[in-house]
Amino acid sequence: MLRLSLTSLAAALAGAATLLSAQAPAGRGTLYIVGGGPQPPALVQEFVDLAGGRERARIVVFAMASASGERSGEAKAADLRALGAEARNVWITRDQAMTDSAAHLLDGATGIWFGGGDQSRLADILRGTPTERAIRARFAAGAVVGGTSAGAAVMSSVMITGQERAPGGARPDTTLDWVTIARDNTLTADGFGLVDAVVIDQHFLRRKRHNRLISLVLERPPHLGAGIDESTALVVHPDGTWSVRGASVVVIYDARQATQTRADQPLGAADLRMHVLPAGAAFDPRTGRATLHAGATRP
Repeated sequence: MLRLSLTSLAAALAGAATLLSAQAPAGRGTLYIVGGGPQPPALVQEFVDLAGGRERARIVVFAMASASGERSGEAKAADLRALGAEARNVWITRDQAMTDSAAHLLDGATGIWFGGGDQSRLADILRGTPTERAIRARFAAGAVVGGTSAGAAVMSSVMITGQERAPGGARPDTTLDWVTIARDNTLTADGFGLVDAVVIDQHFLRRKRHNRLISLVLERPPHLGAGIDESTALVVHPDGTWSVRGASVVVIYDARQATQTRADQPLGAADLRMHVLPAGAAFDPRTGRATLHAGATRP
C-alpha cells in the first residue's frame, strides 16, 4: 500500500517508477463498472486482462471511499497481484491529491480501480485535482478504469449520492427508502464524468433501487440510466457500446423519447423503455438498441 505522507512520498514515487515502463494501448480506454457485492473470479480476471494481463498489467487501487479502505484496498491489490498484475493500493487525502507528486503515481498505469464505500467521500477527495486529471489522462491513453459500488457510482457525470430529500414521500417515514417516484427527491453530485451519457446506479436489484433511478431518469438529462446489480459488470467499450458480464443483470431505463408530465404535475411518463440485460447482452446508447445473447425468443 502507498499511503502518502511527508516522510513516505519519496519512497512511494520510487516504488511507482516501474509504472513508467508500462504502455497502455492507444485510444480511449474501457470502463469496467461493477454493481457491488462479491466479485466472481471471471470479472476480476477480465479486468486484469483488459489492463494488459499477467506481468503486463500495472494497476493503481484507490479505496478512499471507505473508512476501512486501507485494508480493503490492500486486499484488492493482493487479489490483482495473485493474477500476475503489479497492483498498488494508494491511499491519499484531498490535500495530497492536489499535488503533482500524487498525480505522477498514475504514470504508466494500465488499470485503475475504485473501491466501494461512500461515493461522495471518494469524489470529494479526487474531484478537480491533478490526480483526477491524471486518471482521465490514463483513460484517454487506453487504460481500463473499473470500480465497484461507490466506485461505480462515481463514473458518471451525474452521481447518485444515496440520499433522498423526502423519505416516505407524502407519508414521511424515515424507516423506508425510495418508496416513491417523485420530482426533486434523488440527491446527486458531480461524478468523474468518465461516461456522461448515462447515470449509474448499483446494488440495483438486491437493494430495490428502481424508484430512485426511474425518478432521476425522468426528471433530468441524460434521461438514460443503468442499474447494475451485485456481482455484475457493465462494460463500456472504447467504441461506446456496452456489454454485460457476471451473475445477475443490468437494468436500463431509457426516457430519451418518452413523453412526460409537466413540471407542476406529479412525475410521470409514457413510453419509458426498459431493458433487463443478463450476461452476454449488449446495448448501444447511441441507437437505444439492446440485444440479448443467442437463443432469445419472444414470449
